[in-house]
Amino acid sequence: MALHSRVALVTGASRGIGRAIAARLAREGAAVVVNYRSSRTQAETVVGEIQAAGGSALAIQADVGEPGAAAALVEEVERRLGALDILVNNAAIIHRGDLEALDPAALEQMWRVNVTGLAALSREAARLMKPRRWGRIINLASIAAHGTALPGTTFYAATKAAVIALTRRFAMELGPYGITVNAIAPGFILTDMVAAERTPEELQALLARMAERAMVRRIGRPEDIAAVAAFLAGEESGFLTAQTITVDGGRMDYIGHS
Repeated sequence: MALHSRVALVTGASRGIGRAIAARLAREGAAVVVNYRSSRTQAETVVGEIQAAGGSALAIQADVGEPGAAAALVEEVERRLGALDILVNNAAIIHRGDLEALDPAALEQMWRVNVTGLAALSREAARLMKPRRWGRIINLASIAAHGTALPGTTFYAATKAAVIALTRRFAMELGPYGITVNAIAPGFILTDMVAAERTPEELQALLARMAERAMVRRIGRPEDIAAVAAFLAGEESGFLTAQTITVDGGRMDYIGHS
């Protein structure tokens, strides 16, 4: 129970990677806030599973991309649980497209959720963490930000590159208060959303292609990311900050190297 007495907020936690992180932090002893935008039933299912396993959790709705949502969400967490020790900025959206298919509205929406929302939540969380001289902020980036050769992810990659830059800057600002800020850059992870977008035949073909691009020759699971998040959330990572940990099975399809 490494996180006993800690309060964690995981955004976008009703499914996929966020769901796995919420479950893992609860298993480590944290009281977990399962944030969701619209999937109330799914979020309540996550809460029920955590509670059935002996953990503590509650669901709070908020669209982190909306102005004022970050402050309202963190205030609600403080009102109901009294503190916020761990923030996992997992909520994100992706609109596929490359340069010739640039959609300014889609880019603006991605920026609002993936970058502005993340920054606003980090600010509000830090407000509660600073007086306690302890805190963990964990941002979900993506290997797209490192330059994977996967078509259709150009502008999504740009937002995730911004997440990595903000992670380093926030770490510098908040380090004197005992707050660490790190990012996780997942590779290809099999989630329910990935499966739902494709026919069974298309999915199997995709999984085979993506597994071949990884040195370990398998697809990532949400639990692979949750394990790293649990480490970053705990005491043992206290001297680790301003870092991006890439969890991609050793992907080999990068555009270039610095």
